[in-house]
Amino acid sequence: MRKQFWLGAAALLAAAGPALAADQDAGGMVVKPDAASVRYEPGPPNLPKGTLISRVAGDPAEPGPFVLRLKFPAHTVIAPHTHAKPETLTILSGSIYHAHGRTLDRTKGAALTAGGFVYLPEDMPHSLWTTDEPVELQVNGSGPFGLNYIDPADDPSRSSGGPG
Repeated sequence: MRKQFWLGAAALLAAAGPALAADQDAGGMVVKPDAASVRYEPGPPNLPKGTLISRVAGDPAEPGPFVLRLKFPAHTVIAPHTHAKPETLTILSGSIYHAHGRTLDRTKGAALTAGGFVYLPEDMPHSLWTTDEPVELQVNGSGPFGLNYIDPADDPSRSSGGPG
């Protein structure tokens, strides 16, 4: 299932190309995050409806480093899941809650706002949710990378919306 997710996501992201205006020279990259140059596309079907995604660098479906930016609307839940490789999350704007564990427990979540950071080792079960405010965050990791829901029924691509 992980491979299926990233095959679809990879096709979507490859079509979009790098989504931020960037200066490239001799193997380096400088990203200029002005609002006019950031291009978001609808997220893959196994992320909640309304998710937007922007590929900054690399390809999460391929071996090697990648950087993604994601926007989640208010009142979004990303059910408990794991990743086969480590990941970091950095909150760019808005707010989101993060909790470790195999079940969604909103009483144990930590609120994260701009500048907040999460490091997750491989196979660490966790969940995320927004409340009244949307969030924009950056995900850094190494591919091949995927999202594996603890309960497959929580995968929005398999149902009409996942958990709430």
